[in-house]
Parts: sequence; C-alpha cells; structure tokens
Amino acid sequence: MGRTFAYCRTGDAEPDIDDQLASIEAAGFRVAPYRVIDEAVSVSWPAMEREAFRTLVEHKLEPGDVLVVLRLDRLGRDNIDVRQSIARLSDAGVSVVSLDLPVGDLTGGEGELMHQMFDAFAEFERVRFSERTREGLARARGQGKKLGRPVAIDTTERVQALKAEGLSQSAAAARSGLSIATIKRHWNRRLASVG
Repeated sequence: MGRTFAYCRTGDAEPDIDDQLASIEAAGFRVAPYRVIDEAVSVSWPAMEREAFRTLVEHKLEPGDVLVVLRLDRLGRDNIDVRQSIARLSDAGVSVVSLDLPVGDLTGGEGELMHQMFDAFAEFERVRFSERTREGLARARGQGKKLGRPVAIDTTERVQALKAEGLSQSAAAARSGLSIATIKRHWNRRLASVG
C-alpha cells in the first residue's frame, strides 16, 4: 500500500497549517509529519511554479501514493492548472483527494465527471457574465450615458504647453512625469477638438 502525503498551502487567510492538518486527520487520513509539505505562496502561482509542490510531485511521490489537500485550489491557480496537476499526478500513478469534494479520488472516473461538471458551470458563468455586461452597456447607452475613458483635457493642455516651450517629447515626459506614450498621444492633439 502507498504512502499518504498532505500538501498545505498557507497565505494571508490561513497563516499556518494547523487547521488544514486537523481537517485532514478528521477525514481519516494519517500523515507522518515528514510527509506534510507546506509552503507559503500566493494562490495566483501555478502549481508547478511553487517550489515545494514541484519538489513533491517530481521527487517524492511514487506510484500508489495518495496526495491529500484541504481544497481543490491547493492544486492550482485556476481550473486549467488544477486539471493539469491532477493529470500529471494520475499519470504518475498517484491518487488525489480533495476534502472539499464528495469524490474519493480525483484521478478516477468520478473525479473526471466532477471536472466536466466544473467546466460546464464555468462556461455557463462566462456566458452569463458576457450577457450581463452587454445588457448593462446597452442600458447605459439607452440612458444616454457616455461610455469609455474620459478625455484628459488637462493632460493635453500640459503636453501642449511643454511642446510650446520647444521641448522634445522625451524632455516633456521627463519634466512632467508623464509616460512617453502619454506624451505622444497628446502631442498633436488640438485643444479645440478635445471634449
């Protein structure tokens, strides 16, 4: 029988791993302290770019082992990253258990079904978000609201004044603290046509 490992990621919301380990133990998993891998890293990092996770996957886990995590987000920064982590672990013969899901092993058939359901819900939410955005924009236009970024009249005036002093674009950027891109955007803009 394989060994059981726990991967615990900590961050601002969870400064230590005690609660995670207590939940893993309460779920019936006994993990030797030297098989508990923890690291303090942002959720925004892809799983295989997290040093401790990568070391665990590439050098410690063996076929027949079980990897237990408190929540699915420990396995990646987004749905695609999570799926890649699970596929990699499955290919290595490692079972994956996430305590926030009602599936025993994410590398099996039930786990694949769960991922397909997540994909479907994510796609549904993307479509609904897009529809709500279009509806909101149409409603705003219908109410006569002007959409988009407001024209920066004061920026144009500043750039035109620097140009009138005979400064080059780069000198104008240095003196004003504006980026060269902003200077270029306002360099030939006529004040009368702004607004």
